[in-house]
Amino acid sequence: MTSTSRLTGELTGTVLRRGDAGYDRARAVFNGMIDRRPAVIVGCREPGDVARGIRYAREHGLALSVRGGGHNVAGTAVCEGGLMLDLSPMRTVEVDPDARTARAGGGALLGDLDGATRAFGLATPLGVMSGTGIAGLTLGGGLGWLAPRYGLSCDNLIDAQLVTADGTLLDGVDDDLLWGLRGGGGNFGVVTTFTYRLHPVDTVLAGALGFPWEAAGEVLRAHDDLVATAPDELATAVSLAWGPSGRPALTIALCWCGPPGAAGPVLRPLRRLHPDLDAVAEQPFADWQRVPDAGYPPGRLHYWRSACLRHLTDPAIRTLLEVTEAMPPGDSGIGLQGLRGAAARVAPGATAFPHRAPQYDFLVLAQWPDPADSPRHVAWARAASAAMRPHLEAGVYVNNLGAEGRDRVHAAYGTNYARLVELKRRLDPNNVFRANQNVVP
Repeated sequence: MTSTSRLTGELTGTVLRRGDAGYDRARAVFNGMIDRRPAVIVGCREPGDVARGIRYAREHGLALSVRGGGHNVAGTAVCEGGLMLDLSPMRTVEVDPDARTARAGGGALLGDLDGATRAFGLATPLGVMSGTGIAGLTLGGGLGWLAPRYGLSCDNLIDAQLVTADGTLLDGVDDDLLWGLRGGGGNFGVVTTFTYRLHPVDTVLAGALGFPWEAAGEVLRAHDDLVATAPDELATAVSLAWGPSGRPALTIALCWCGPPGAAGPVLRPLRRLHPDLDAVAEQPFADWQRVPDAGYPPGRLHYWRSACLRHLTDPAIRTLLEVTEAMPPGDSGIGLQGLRGAAARVAPGATAFPHRAPQYDFLVLAQWPDPADSPRHVAWARAASAAMRPHLEAGVYVNNLGAEGRDRVHAAYGTNYARLVELKRRLDPNNVFRANQNVVP
């Protein structure tokens, strides 16, 4: 392999090598467990920088990775010893309020897109934290607060600008490639611009209901009954974690994107269970998107285990409570985010994202600040996941997947894997884009 110190003049954008000022900052991602050192980092300002970076990596035998928001738990944005394309300078968002569309750069964060669309009382379904990158979120599906009413992020992706494995810029994609980008991950190219459909969303009724641990089983059953018949305007996410009193606590975060006055009867079954916290209030949707940010600061060490949970049966609830009580004190938790409504009515093969039955995205999320505590937290997450396995489906949300092997990648793409392989063979037969949850051509 030729020395990068002599050849980086072929690159454009901001080029960083080890020892350069800003190099360590550029390679840092959300998950503090990721400590990889690329040989070259290219800060891309426009698609030409991306294209030249791809060609450079291919010509000089360098592994290639792509950083959008850097929020993925597996840390696939950062390669060891290769070339990392950093799209973070590409965060421009353009909104067409008449057409109800938005074009966003491949390095944009949720907060960038929400901030631009809120001025027009519009939004597109995204995730649940403002610091998440739109690229990885959308390419993996995109489950968030607006999904029951308007679908996943990928369902609202209507076009893209993309640089292929040979460095060709596609200013617009065909139907087959658009299908693959809607949930097939970063397997087919580097998306430099995403175009989304927008919806009228301004103020929402959102917040948290907190319940004492003694009532957790009853609350989980009531919540399960509620979401089975709730209107599409309601999205919920259940969290089991350590509370401020030093005991486990159950919290239900919710977002109602319909008329505020219509939410009362829908939420009544939960409020009848006497929450000791009721922080649900009207607020701008973009503000609600930022509320969880403080609980997941960048640089924390993370280890996740995830799966699909179709039915919250009594045996599943008992196991869930047991593994929560065994959780190490700190900031870890277990989450149940509902996939239902419009997001669940799409046919499994209509997009590359396959998991369309009403269900929960079940996530064991271990996070901690001190590397010395890593063995304890990882062991708990693995044990919790193993204990819940009899109650879980084979599928997994690809955006929650760590480095877990080929079988789990197949489970993430489900029945759509074979079609994704064919698309990969057409667009990237040499598997240039393999720093991801990889579809092998």
